[in-house]
Amino acid sequence: MEVNLTRVDQDYHFQATGSSGIEVNIDGSPEIGGHNAGARPMELLLMGLGGCSSIDIIQILKKQRQQIDSFDIKVNAERTPGEVPSLFKNIHVHFKLGGPLDEEKVRKAIDLSLDKYCSVAAILYKTATITHSFEVVPAKAPVA
Repeated sequence: MEVNLTRVDQDYHFQATGSSGIEVNIDGSPEIGGHNAGARPMELLLMGLGGCSSIDIIQILKKQRQQIDSFDIKVNAERTPGEVPSLFKNIHVHFKLGGPLDEEKVRKAIDLSLDKYCSVAAILYKTATITHSFEVVPAKAPVA
């Protein structure tokens, strides 16, 4: 795996490109002279956790013939204050899935992802406690 970063301005804005060819903008916060032109590097780690686990969960539920009508993830994290580097110490991931889903299958898929399959979670577990919760929103009745 390879990624390339190219500096865009004279401050902290970079465009990153991976093997997929899709560009991602990265920037520092305005407090350090950034321009809000991209995600912060630590935000990208949390996005990676959400993306990695969601791919696992969808794959598992598809194999079980579960219909997923909607899927949202919220990731909240706390960093160790006053330390350099300031690592994540607590991360909570909340999954919200919609559709005619079996809640026990959803629970098992999430557990399998975060405890076994998700490489990003495996990395973050080395420095942080990761907790999770989920909710299943019933499928909406078709409009007549």
